[in-house]
Amino acid sequence: MQLVIGGAFSGKRKIVRERNRTFSWVSAYEGDMVEDWRTEWLEGTTLVLEGWEQWIASCLKKIENNDDIRKEFKALFQILIEEEEKRNNRVVLIMLDIGKGIVPIDKDDRRLRDIAGWIAQDAAQFAVQVEYVWNGLSRRLK
Repeated sequence: MQLVIGGAFSGKRKIVRERNRTFSWVSAYEGDMVEDWRTEWLEGTTLVLEGWEQWIASCLKKIENNDDIRKEFKALFQILIEEEEKRNNRVVLIMLDIGKGIVPIDKDDRRLRDIAGWIAQDAAQFAVQVEYVWNGLSRRLK
C-alpha cells in the first residue's frame, strides 16, 4: 500500500496518474463511499482511494468515540493490504494534509482535523511507501 499525502491542489492526483497505467478510482469528491472499493476495483488495476477527510467526517456523525473511528480505519487498511496481496495489484491512498495552518475554532472542525491527522499517521504506518507532495513535487518519506 502506498500513501500519497499533501495539501489541497498540491499535485497528488497528477503524480498518482503519471505513475500508474491503469487504475480503479474511488473518490469521495465524486460521491463514492469508501466501501465502494469492493465493487469498483477492477482486476489488473491499481486501486486509488481519495477523499478520506470526507469519509472521516461522515464517521464523525455516526461514531462518538475517536478511538473507535481510528480502529475502523485501521481495520480497513489491513483489509486493503490483504486484498492487495491476493490480487497482486497496488493500493494507493491519496490523503489531504489538513493538520497544518490555523487551528479551527469550531469544535467539530478541530475533531475532524485531529482524527484525520491520526488516521494519516496510521496509514503511514501501514504503507510500504509514503510520499509527501507540494507544488507538484514529491518527496519519498518512507
